Amino acid sequence: MTADGRPGPDRALYTISVAAGLAGISPQSLRLYEQRGLLHPARTGGGTRLYSDNDIDRLRRINRLAEEGVNLAGISRILDLQEENTRLRGSGAEES
Repeated sequence: MTADGRPGPDRALYTISVAAGLAGISPQSLRLYEQRGLLHPARTGGGTRLYSDNDIDRLRRINRLAEEGVNLAGISRILDLQEENTRLRGSGAEES
């Protein structure tokens, strides 16, 4: 929970249909992105996919790149590099 009582951005809250609607994509695309390893939603005990606000942001980035003509392998590499860059910037700030 955040200081104002709202769930944090990592908390899985949304079902696949809600997540797809929030991200502006189809549930089929969302499943494809998961199959290709671009996204890893939480699962309930019964296997229902649940998505967090961070997952929705990632889906929007994936969708933007796909609309620009980047294939799924390229999207995967771009996202990996962005995450590595963020991690390195965070560790570099501590050393300064």
